[in-house]
Amino acid sequence: MRVFVTGASGWIGSAVVDDLVAAGHDVIGLARSDASAAFVEAKGATALRGDLDDLDSLRRGAGGADATVHLANKHDWANPAESSRAERVAVETIAEALIGTDRPFVVASGVLAAETEPSPFVGPDSMRGGSENRAFDFINQGVRAIAARFAPTVHGMHDHGFIASITEVAKRSGVSAYVGDGSNAWAAVHRSDAARLVRLGLEQAPAGARLHAVAEAGIATRVIAEAIGARLGLPVTSVALEGAVAHFGFIGQFFGRDMSSSSTVTRAAYGWKPTGPTLVEDIAAGAYDLPDPAVAEV
Repeated sequence: MRVFVTGASGWIGSAVVDDLVAAGHDVIGLARSDASAAFVEAKGATALRGDLDDLDSLRRGAGGADATVHLANKHDWANPAESSRAERVAVETIAEALIGTDRPFVVASGVLAAETEPSPFVGPDSMRGGSENRAFDFINQGVRAIAARFAPTVHGMHDHGFIASITEVAKRSGVSAYVGDGSNAWAAVHRSDAARLVRLGLEQAPAGARLHAVAEAGIATRVIAEAIGARLGLPVTSVALEGAVAHFGFIGQFFGRDMSSSSTVTRAAYGWKPTGPTLVEDIAAGAYDLPDPAVAEV
């Protein structure tokens, strides 16, 4: 298939491009800069210049492909409303280009609902602009919309996501902390496993499918903090819930929550079997403190 990928130079997107190319698919990656385009093309894909605000590039990419994987997001934590607006408009633009084609349209989402349940985020003012439900609105117009729901940590060497932020806080503060008693758990998946599931989804999943990219259903946040502390040689301590944001910054809003999940239905439906390292194994191997020899995102 000819597959259009937004976010092709990002953390998950670059792994998806690698997996698709290795499986023999022809990939077109959206690239917002010359550096991003070079990064995408070095992987054996074709770069299409544009970004989430360039709606014409989104239409061209989706309209000229057999399948679309939408992974890009502005992730503007200082202006989440803008990120949500841009996400919703991008999903609508791509879906409109696919009306009547029955081509797969995989949309990135999160695992804040059970595998068999719809996303709780509805409407333009909700998280990610309610993009998962908005994409599913187009199913009855001949768009094979599919949700790829990712665990809160998609890890690997030189991951720059949530756990990287928590690790940086540990380095600065001199302690590796968790919130409360640390019994709340986070789901996790290695990026190579997440990428493979995205490919399986666009190859096999029916319209309305919800793919849960979850390898580990729940790792206690205290265990995560202990792994970071062991790797960095730092003491491990608890931070009270009311002091979480003061200690961790914005990530403190999430680190005290239970964000466990399941992938039982997904594994049975698509024969997906995660094989990558666990989160604790990646932490111990230096995924969050060794220098990155290459650019992970451009």
